[in-house]
Amino acid sequence: MAVLLDVKNINVYYGAIHAVKDVSFQVEEGEIVTLIGANGAGKTTTLQTVSGLLHARTGSIEFMGKPIQAVPASKLVAQGLAQVPEGRRVFQQMTVEENLEMGAFTQPNSTIAPNLERVYAQFPRLKERRKQVAGTLSGGEQQMLAMGRALMSNPKLLMLDEPSMGLAPILVEQIFDIIKELHKAGTTILLVEQNAQMALSVADRGYVLETGRVTLTGPGKTLLADEAVKKAYLGG
Repeated sequence: MAVLLDVKNINVYYGAIHAVKDVSFQVEEGEIVTLIGANGAGKTTTLQTVSGLLHARTGSIEFMGKPIQAVPASKLVAQGLAQVPEGRRVFQQMTVEENLEMGAFTQPNSTIAPNLERVYAQFPRLKERRKQVAGTLSGGEQQMLAMGRALMSNPKLLMLDEPSMGLAPILVEQIFDIIKELHKAGTTILLVEQNAQMALSVADRGYVLETGRVTLTGPGKTLLADEAVKKAYLGG
């Protein structure tokens, strides 16, 4: 499989704080790759650096074989890189359908209607609530909306930042079922998640981050069975 995303030895700082330290990882086309770790491990910082919201002081990031570390975030969306941010961040005063249409701002008008139908097929609940104001949706529905909005840009790589955060266990299962369905339909996914059990159970490969460094990597199932991972993240 072709390497879609290639991150090499990135170092990211917040002022004098060295938040991400020589982090390297790859995402191949068709994979689910997950970054797991405790709060403050550097997962979200890494994702925001890939998506152009933060900038690495050193290191390189290539997407589809081209360097992107100097490309603005808005232009990366047009190139096929879409991020669903932590905390969902839907447009609260807009309807569900208006939120989805905002996700298509880089796409030709001719693609909006068919993309809407595709998203509604994947998220039937959003179709039921398409005229509802987004701020009145439940947390799980808002997460579905944020994911649907990202899919409206026809991403080659969908990056999900803590999709299970703040959701009841039954909704977490629904969100991860959707992630599996998207993957089965051909979407390549980079998943940042604190729920290591769920993340590793769906991932082809995983990377464990601790205090800004990658400390372990391997197939998702292998990491699930790793005693150190069990002890640190799975309550084993």
